[in-house]
Amino acid sequence: MLQGYGSTILDGAWLTLLLALTSMAVAIFLGLLGAAFRLSPIRWLAMLGETYATVIRGIPDLVLILLIFYGGQDLVNRVAPLLGYDDYIDINPFVAGVFTMGFIFGAYLSETFRGAFMAIPKGQAEAGAAYGMSGVQVFFRILVPQMIRFAIPGFTNNWLVLTKATALISVVGLQDMMFKAKSAADATREPFTFYLAVAALYLVLTSVSLLALRFLEKRYSVGTKAAEL
Repeated sequence: MLQGYGSTILDGAWLTLLLALTSMAVAIFLGLLGAAFRLSPIRWLAMLGETYATVIRGIPDLVLILLIFYGGQDLVNRVAPLLGYDDYIDINPFVAGVFTMGFIFGAYLSETFRGAFMAIPKGQAEAGAAYGMSGVQVFFRILVPQMIRFAIPGFTNNWLVLTKATALISVVGLQDMMFKAKSAADATREPFTFYLAVAALYLVLTSVSLLALRFLEKRYSVGTKAAEL
């Protein structure tokens, strides 16, 4: 059915999954940092966090991917000679894809995490401090576990969107399953067959992810409904 291209597309699927997971790790770090900035009492930090979230969420992902990849590569090659390196630097598409997708979805996650932290009653942190906990202990033992519970629904949506958006990285030369499906389609002149196979693989990936994240959500919600009643 896939005329010998099945293993090639599966290799691309593995690269797609690796790209999604690595990008999400970067996005989680930037999302937490962005949320901390936006909730900071220091005005310039709060403004910096708001600017990051607003600007990035307001520009189409494909435009950002092209700007960051080509603009970043141009910037690197302009700066390198000033540091004594004269050879042309070709940025790896996978590395560029990871940091581009992480940077984009870090802005979305900053809003998810900010809302999750704000949903936690202030009395929780005050109670921890009253028991003699340090600020770090209150954050990791009281706030973070509750924040995760509130953030999982929004995180799930962002993960699904990020996973599908990895297909856009093929435009900068990453040989993911979308890139390999296009190559196979061009070679065989049967685009419907290969794009349908890729659609099915994306559906499997997102469906498994959805089941796993729903299980995680139920686990973090154990005992909360009874406590609310």
